[in-house]
Amino acid sequence: MTSNLKQVWFPGPLIVGAGPSGIATAACLKERGVPYLILEKETCFAPSWNLRTYERLKLHLPKQYCELPLMAFPPEFPTYPTKQQFISYLDAYVERFAIKPLFGMAVRVAEYDASIRFWRVEAGDLEFICRWLIVATGENAEVVWPEIRGISRFRGQLLHTSCYMKGDDHRGEKVLVVGSGNSGMEVALDLCDNDAKVSMVVRDKAMLLVLLNSFKFWLWQLHILPRELLGISTFGLSMALLKWLPVKAVDALLLFGTRLLLGDTEKYGIKRPAIGPLELKSAAGKTPVLDIGTFAKIKSGQIKVVPDINQFTSKGAEFVDGEHEEFDSIILATGYKSNVTSWLKRKKKDFHVSYCRFAYGKEEEFFGEKDGFPRTSFPNSWRGKNGLYAVGFTRRGLLGASMDACKIAEDIANLWSRRYQA
Repeated sequence: MTSNLKQVWFPGPLIVGAGPSGIATAACLKERGVPYLILEKETCFAPSWNLRTYERLKLHLPKQYCELPLMAFPPEFPTYPTKQQFISYLDAYVERFAIKPLFGMAVRVAEYDASIRFWRVEAGDLEFICRWLIVATGENAEVVWPEIRGISRFRGQLLHTSCYMKGDDHRGEKVLVVGSGNSGMEVALDLCDNDAKVSMVVRDKAMLLVLLNSFKFWLWQLHILPRELLGISTFGLSMALLKWLPVKAVDALLLFGTRLLLGDTEKYGIKRPAIGPLELKSAAGKTPVLDIGTFAKIKSGQIKVVPDINQFTSKGAEFVDGEHEEFDSIILATGYKSNVTSWLKRKKKDFHVSYCRFAYGKEEEFFGEKDGFPRTSFPNSWRGKNGLYAVGFTRRGLLGASMDACKIAEDIANLWSRRYQA
């Protein structure tokens, strides 16, 4: 760590990230009387929501599954709050619990100093020293840019969904959406509703091989489920059924209902994986798409499903089936990734800091080097060693983040009480 920084000792936990996960943890800590400090690299709360989301975005799950701890949504909010409604809820949450992060504080490096049993965290011109470190940067810290041949050749507009705002900006254009997750499907629908001519890449085979019960499965593209079945939230129905039935049985019921409502998706170029949506979510973290109308546009031909891209060209794309097509804009709905391993370090004694990224001891690893997620699976992925915690890495959205926040606050509060109030 750099020695000429001003050192600040803080008695409570340090939280990195002021998104929903970070502020939820802060509120839970405050409720238990534990002081905390939040470092946020941007200049606002929830930067992913405030700065990197499109206008028509709504919560994909009913609001009762998206509430943060200790504060419900206003009763007048609809079942699926809009982006602006959710941001207003976060603003009210921050005001209610008087959460005041240090903004513009990007963490460069954080590592545990075993000699003093404290964490050292560099941000700005300061080095914070604290007993507990809570990583709340979440699953969506950085955008994922795909490695597709010739991507720099395209002369039209190329943007990631993090920069996409509204379909009206592309009215009358031919647009290719690369990616068919929830964001890709919703962006394609928004474009179509605004008179764009939309094509969407749905890859023939996902680049993922899962070992499940000693068998290997290539995962065929994705599961599309209706957001509601018979007026009931598909997610809520799944949670209720799982209390009484095994995962495979619930999957079978969901797929039966989906087939009745949507029909055979394979007829329209979208194959289903070999295993059910809930089993797949548990095994590989791959979330099913909750359809809000996109599939009807696909069935009617208003949205064209195309195969994977072989390479980009100056005017469009060449697909793996050999077909070429020109586009005015290409929108990459290729998701986000964790950035934890770029700044969270474990350094062995006598190693120079420049070598610290090679100095992880296997028995001490918490975040995986490859994907930046906790190695321990849910529901035990929230606590590491030496006062290290993770919130918002469960692949279970806001509900998982809220569960993590409560557990972390309770754990630290118990330690705080024994250490400082004994």
